[in-house]
Amino acid sequence: MQTELESLIRWQAAGYKTALALVLATWGSAPRMVGSLMTIRADGTFEGSVSGGCVEGTVIAEAVNQMAKGGARQLCFKVSEEDAWSVGLACGGEIQVGVLAITPDAMPALTAALEARRNRQMGLLTFDFTDGSILFDAISIANGTALPERPTLEGDRFLLPVRPKPRLDIIGAVHIAQTLAPMASSCGYDVTVIDPRAAFIESRDFGDANTVEDWPDDYFGVFAPDKETAVVALTHDPKLDDAALLAALHSPAFYIGALGSRKTHAARLERLAGKGATDDSLTRIHGPVGLNIGAKTPAEIAISILAEITQVRRAS
Repeated sequence: MQTELESLIRWQAAGYKTALALVLATWGSAPRMVGSLMTIRADGTFEGSVSGGCVEGTVIAEAVNQMAKGGARQLCFKVSEEDAWSVGLACGGEIQVGVLAITPDAMPALTAALEARRNRQMGLLTFDFTDGSILFDAISIANGTALPERPTLEGDRFLLPVRPKPRLDIIGAVHIAQTLAPMASSCGYDVTVIDPRAAFIESRDFGDANTVEDWPDDYFGVFAPDKETAVVALTHDPKLDDAALLAALHSPAFYIGALGSRKTHAARLERLAGKGATDDSLTRIHGPVGLNIGAKTPAEIAISILAEITQVRRAS
């Protein structure tokens, strides 16, 4: 969502006519989830994806036509098993795509949605296919307003929840982090590597991830994990890992993991219990961290960790 909206806002500011396409519903097999976005400008340049093959080509052509006349429309593609690969549906199925011409009136809502996501806030985008209007409502946890769990098509309105970009906080500027950080970044996470040891931070490359030379408990005192955050402790040093884990256990982080053998993890749980962690909270820690895929090398362990984070996030 973030990249697509950034491109659309940039193109609008440069004077291009633009349109937005969204996956409204799918049946059978489809390569893109409901709520996936594609932004298109009048010369055919696009960002994002709603499917593949000729479906995407048709959507781009329809979007360019929609820019000329304004408003919005819905498209439905039904694909047989025999024709599935040519249009980008793996095994046949049906996909419903909405296309809206973007007007200056829509820009405040789209800009507010982008800023909310950047600032780790929530909200709801509503796309009305009767008149092509777009609205954004900020959602406040304090007032008890609930954000829909999933994008939903309600008649001629499509409701798209806006949530903070998923975040991964890695404790320890270690070899595993050198692979895990860029992989997680490529999967759409805001990644931060936290370690008070300057030599570790300064001597290694973590791709586009942020690096913070600080103690984990001090860092989390300012940037507490939220429900879109995963925390992974990799140092093997109780002075660093335990502080990070205790802070994570007092947060709504959706994933908490810690590196170490079963014996190491058992000792860790005993230490954390001695520092006040309850038995129920300790069950939130994935340890040994990662899916059991027989990983041996730092890169393989990083793959297993990101796979487990993905599994937990998608199951929630």
